Amino acid sequence: MEHRVLGRTGRQVGVVGLGAWQLGADWGQVTVDEAVATLEAAVDAGVTFIDTADVYGDGRSEQIVGRFAKSRPGLTVATKMGRRLEQVPANYVMSNFRAWNERSRRNLDVDTIDLVQLHCPPTPVYSSDAVFDALDTLVSEKKIAAYGVSVETCGEALTAIARPGVASVQIILNAFRLKPLEQVLPAARAAGVGIIARVPLASGLLSGRYDERTTFGADDHRNYNRHGEAFDVGETFSGVDFATGLEAVRRLTPLVPAGATMAQFALRWILDQEGVSVVIPGARNPAQATANAAAADLAPLDAGTLEAVRATYDELIRPQVHDRW
Repeated sequence: MEHRVLGRTGRQVGVVGLGAWQLGADWGQVTVDEAVATLEAAVDAGVTFIDTADVYGDGRSEQIVGRFAKSRPGLTVATKMGRRLEQVPANYVMSNFRAWNERSRRNLDVDTIDLVQLHCPPTPVYSSDAVFDALDTLVSEKKIAAYGVSVETCGEALTAIARPGVASVQIILNAFRLKPLEQVLPAARAAGVGIIARVPLASGLLSGRYDERTTFGADDHRNYNRHGEAFDVGETFSGVDFATGLEAVRRLTPLVPAGATMAQFALRWILDQEGVSVVIPGARNPAQATANAAAADLAPLDAGTLEAVRATYDELIRPQVHDRW
């Protein structure tokens, strides 16, 4: 698999990573054995970057990933912190950072975490010198090797990129979210900040496996968060109305190269965007993990295909999402 430098971490990572939200919660039940098998399949396929968070299954994902990483040296494991308390700027202080970091280091069973990211905090947090001074302190104490941010909006990303200690920005980027291409990716390239593309398949919409009859379980965020009832609605189907997303996928389907799946096509589109360091699709089973990693083997998409993706976005998706995030 192709490797790229993950921004200011200086680490080389495979361009397709693994998002470990599914291994914790909110996507239906995944057993520990299934989670470990998924991790094994991903790494066997060339994945070297795994992204988790302290709230995924209340630490379950971190624990599973941490135990697995002990058996596979050389992986880069990133986690996220900040959503264990009410989302107000006053909670983003050093005492909480220390508590969250200690818990994550215990869950992952490491002395130093490779990359810790603020987990979509309130917008004012990105402008707080005290917040980033505290993160710098954790680096100096070797509690974390590097830090980054996971953001909801392009504005938050640009504010974070201007911070000299920010190593990476994790942002929703997919064929239904093109706004980061305008300013965020160019700014990140200029600053040497890594871009981690999350929600790459728009919560599965871009897998091409869903239709109007598809249903989701009560414990699946694609059921209970369709209108932002639990967290930012942009995290579910990238904020796109389900029916509109299905129509967009139907228009994109003829663009998929022979022998590839819609999901692989969607991941390849992301990898073709200049400035992307790694894309982190989730997977609930080994077959999904292996198929996702294979997207890195596809040839880059041609200019006509890229333009067709943009045309579909402009007509169907842009009115719903472009000015919101």
